[in-house]
Amino acid sequence: MSYSISTFTGLALFTLAAIPQAVQAQSSSDTANASLDPVVVTATLAPRTANESLASVSVIDEAALRRQNPASITEMLRAQPGVDITTQGTYGKQTSLFMRGTGSNANVLLIDGIRLRSATTGAAAWEFLDPQLFKRAEIVRGPRGSLYGADAVGGVIQLFTLDSQAEGVSPRVSIGGGSHASQRVSASLSGQQGGTRYTFAGSRFDTDGGPVRRDGEDKGFDATSGLVKLAHRYDNDAEVGFLALRSRGNSEFEGPGPAEDDFVQQVAGVYAELPVTDTWQSRLTLSEARDERDTQAPTYTSLFESRTRTAQWLNTLAFGLHEVIIGAEMAEDDLGDSETSGLNFNESSRYNRAVFAQGLLDFHPLTTQLSLRYDDNEAFGDEVTGSLAFGFAFDDQHVARASYGTAFRAPTFNELYFPFAGSSNPDLNAESSDTFEMGVRGQYERWFWDAAIYQTEVDELIALDANFTPINVDKARIQGAELSLGAELGNWLLAGALTYTDPQSRSGDNQGKRLQRRASQSARLDVDYQLDEVLLGGSWVVQDHRYNDAANQQRLPGYGLLNLRAGWEFAPQWSVRLTLDNVLDKTFTTAQGQEFDPVTFASTPFDYINAGRTGFLSVHYGQ
Repeated sequence: MSYSISTFTGLALFTLAAIPQAVQAQSSSDTANASLDPVVVTATLAPRTANESLASVSVIDEAALRRQNPASITEMLRAQPGVDITTQGTYGKQTSLFMRGTGSNANVLLIDGIRLRSATTGAAAWEFLDPQLFKRAEIVRGPRGSLYGADAVGGVIQLFTLDSQAEGVSPRVSIGGGSHASQRVSASLSGQQGGTRYTFAGSRFDTDGGPVRRDGEDKGFDATSGLVKLAHRYDNDAEVGFLALRSRGNSEFEGPGPAEDDFVQQVAGVYAELPVTDTWQSRLTLSEARDERDTQAPTYTSLFESRTRTAQWLNTLAFGLHEVIIGAEMAEDDLGDSETSGLNFNESSRYNRAVFAQGLLDFHPLTTQLSLRYDDNEAFGDEVTGSLAFGFAFDDQHVARASYGTAFRAPTFNELYFPFAGSSNPDLNAESSDTFEMGVRGQYERWFWDAAIYQTEVDELIALDANFTPINVDKARIQGAELSLGAELGNWLLAGALTYTDPQSRSGDNQGKRLQRRASQSARLDVDYQLDEVLLGGSWVVQDHRYNDAANQQRLPGYGLLNLRAGWEFAPQWSVRLTLDNVLDKTFTTAQGQEFDPVTFASTPFDYINAGRTGFLSVHYGQ
């Protein structure tokens, strides 16, 4: 694959230049299809169609998840617009997700509005979440610090858990097995009666796994997950609800001998929503998120317990076509009994207080969004972030947008207080960023396209000095272009994405070098064909090379993957599904590890490899 910046930029500019012709060619009677112009809430904290959101946003809906039947969240998100993923093997192995070239700890994961991440690393453990418990994903690219606070530099991904809006009871059961002695069982019961909605779900995935390095041993993985959701809406439209999701299991990884992680991922929350007046909606949410990892390896042991407790008060006020959102938030990170090799962190908790406001103003054909947030953090002080976006509707099908936003990444507990001498720095400042973006979207009855170009400048980038102590020293500049398309043409369902990213270091010895482990170009194409009870489909994913190190000396080659799938509804409510991933049996790597000589302490790099060709066959009821 050999795209260049001129190819992507030229494509984006051509798309912008073609607006007048497209306006003339498309009948004004066309209306957006709900699956092609979905309503999203992550971009603005309020329901807006993708066309109205003034953001670069992608949605993976329930129908797409059921068709693709992904084995992991990683496979679901790989090469989506603006998304890049690296892994240290397949099946529950350490995963880093980069959005628009920013770091894996510079994006935000939400589960039904509750943030989940490790306070010690700052990143989410994507590899431990089971896609069977989710019905939808919203991927919002670009800074959202003025709405979500710390770390929303590259973007926000929100996963929505299973539920049902239909009256009555909806049971679902699936069972399957495949390569590497993989087995999966899942079941759910959801429904609605009167004003009460409920969902109970559980899943179990177990695999012997495969080697994560050449000539290595198989590394197993298992996870048991559960979900409970309850909500009741009263006659006056007030609503109360409860959510609890928990995943627990074990993942073996590469080390100097047997090494494994016992993990827990958990979110829980209660909320109350009240229509104070016809134009004022108020919502209070209390939540707790846990990221726990107990590591046992021959040369070290560690226990990391991250718990984040949050109280958020959100108020939405309507003024005709305009909306104003005002909120306040109080959060506390707590490391509990975290330690590594018997050493404890110097500090084990910190609080963050925030207030924020957003205006969604509609002066059709011009729309404006402006937001401002103030964060007061016990560890690193005050941060103020803001954003301003404009949209202009040429007609009902074409909207151009331009935006500017700021964001920041909070120093992690590891960077501030890691217990090994000289390996942390309590005086670190937060990284800060400024992003400019321009985009345009064409939305039609049976298809859409969306193009965007952007530039992000990052200051106070945290890096390690010669003594491996984190300091604020580096700068980075990230430029990029994205093009996404979707169509429903008869029995055909199509979705495509092209991404170009140029993430460069702009200071120090590595000035002009690409930021490590980021690919610069990727493409994804999903094609499905539905004929009565039979579904045939496939996904093609391509990425170019990346560098494992900041000096760009350790080059990791690009790769191309072909995944195929088939489904057959052989009886009412019953179906069988077959997925064949990496059909061409490619060996590919997105990260390297280091092996140390126990005598000389000399290091030798090795490639983490992902699984070759795999198959999975499953039977489903009610899906």
